[in-house]
Amino acid sequence: MTKRKIGFALGGGAARGWAHIGIIKTLQQYGIVPDLICGTSIGALVGAAYATNKMEALEEWILTLRRRDIAGFLDFTFGGGMIEGERIMKFFLDQLGADPDIEKLTTPYGAVATALETGNEIWLQSGSLEKAVRASIALPGLFTPIYHNEQWLVDGGLVNPVPVSLCRAMGADVVVAVSLNANMVGRSMRKALPADDQSPAGSSGSGSKNRIRGLLEKFSSVSKEQNGVEIPGLFEVISNSVTIMQDRLTRSRMAGDPPELLLSPDVSDISLMDFDRGDLAIERGVQCVERNAAALETLLSC
Repeated sequence: MTKRKIGFALGGGAARGWAHIGIIKTLQQYGIVPDLICGTSIGALVGAAYATNKMEALEEWILTLRRRDIAGFLDFTFGGGMIEGERIMKFFLDQLGADPDIEKLTTPYGAVATALETGNEIWLQSGSLEKAVRASIALPGLFTPIYHNEQWLVDGGLVNPVPVSLCRAMGADVVVAVSLNANMVGRSMRKALPADDQSPAGSSGSGSKNRIRGLLEKFSSVSKEQNGVEIPGLFEVISNSVTIMQDRLTRSRMAGDPPELLLSPDVSDISLMDFDRGDLAIERGVQCVERNAAALETLLSC
């Protein structure tokens, strides 16, 4: 019998996306290895690390992250978004060692982006890997859009939060999909940053970095109006709004094209910018796969 091709479809969800690492590692322990991989937003970034054999290096870096480190990656701007994204992508390229062409990767790879002017779903399967990832993670309002292939591109989660359809188009017979939005709608918003994260980074930090950290704390936490009514911070508004949209869109698309296996890690207590909580997100990914052990056995026996 011809071997069935297995495709991983990694969904978007900002910092919750570190759960993809725990899921991929644990699936491999069960003998489920992707023949191709694709992703949307943070799923595109983790998928790119896997396709270039750099996932271990990515995980090691994630586990060292602290809130003050995240602030250092944020190059604030107001030209189409709050964050330019160049510092983040520079680090990503440093980990890859180069910017390989997608079509030259040993593991077939695809990323999803959205054409800003037309709303079309764009599948990025060739050319610069860095540009594909940068386009796919360009969350509107947060990251600036990127001009690529003669069009402005933004986050693929606007049109295809969990790219099952791209996996099918790339030749997958079996699709293992990861959705990061399960149980997210209606969750309680975080009321404040942990005390340790609110503390100054130390006397060695520059005034500019301290101002950026201050902005990050302000945008991430709640503030109070004069009448004492709490309002969410900017990142919380963006996060919850995007989550609602992606949850509804994911349900709709999967009703018409369900994957053979859907994994939904419990990451409801991890917020949009909690990139420093990678250890928790990765562990939740591991737990998700272990909870679905029976489904994995069924998948392997078919």
